[in-house]
Amino acid sequence: MRLVFAGTPAAAVPTLDALLKSRHEVAAVVTRPDARAGRGRKLGRSPVALRAAEAGLEILQPVRPSEPEFQARLTDIAPDCCAVTAYGALIPQSALDIPARGWVNLHFSVLPAWRGAAPVQHAILHGDDITGATTFQIVRELDAGPVFGFLTEAIRPDDTAGDLLGRLSTAGAELLVATLDGIETGELEAREQPADGISLAPKITSADAGVDWRAPALAISRQIRACTPDPGAWTELAGVRVKLWPVSVLATSGNSAAAGGEEAADSAPLAPGELRVVRNRVLAGTGSSPVELGAVQAHGKRQMSAADWIRGLHLDGASARFG
Repeated sequence: MRLVFAGTPAAAVPTLDALLKSRHEVAAVVTRPDARAGRGRKLGRSPVALRAAEAGLEILQPVRPSEPEFQARLTDIAPDCCAVTAYGALIPQSALDIPARGWVNLHFSVLPAWRGAAPVQHAILHGDDITGATTFQIVRELDAGPVFGFLTEAIRPDDTAGDLLGRLSTAGAELLVATLDGIETGELEAREQPADGISLAPKITSADAGVDWRAPALAISRQIRACTPDPGAWTELAGVRVKLWPVSVLATSGNSAAAGGEEAADSAPLAPGELRVVRNRVLAGTGSSPVELGAVQAHGKRQMSAADWIRGLHLDGASARFG
């Protein structure tokens, strides 16, 4: 089939690569306009735009897919189908009607679970054991179209959103190619999603990524892993924002009075947000058991181990506590 591919972030690049290796023709790529990013806020192209340029493909970057100029160009290209992975904008019905076989989306959950912009993050945040990817026909309602196929993927105990998305983007790319093969041959028929089991996964903002140390340790661990690498979990110490990478949840001792040495220090109670240094380990109190901090990054500083970070604070025996 003659295709137009729509995608924007790095997670969509494996799909474009898989389509370029497939029997289908990629006639053009649709991606979000250039945007400012990074510490220097420099204007840059999306990862999909960069890969499309390497492949010599025509690149369309409408501010909104409803723009008449964009839709006129899409009509001229005359794709049989538009394939989508993480494009980042809603497609209006006038654009959905252009390709004869519609728009087929790769979504990183097993629908109808986690419809929305952040399915991988919400699956980790809510403690799911299994997630996956789904291909479906795009309709006007968000992520509600009939399903062509799906795959499942176990969520590992130490998975960050970046880890899990990396695996799903690779496996999902092959699922989308197989879906397009089946659509072309007529062997694949979409089926309506179940009415039960719908859950929503709105975008997680930086405000959502602030850690409340009164929460249980496991919930804090999930929140930090769900926000890694984006938007990045954070807390504050003495009014300075500190970015957090995944933490380790410490097992509580059933007989802390009999424990000694480092084990006793681990099991001794800590108030939520209170910090304690145990040799080269930095513990933080939560609403349940303490957690051991991993890497941290204070505002304007480089990423470093928690031990190096707290050593540089020169607390000289004073207690420290996250706000």
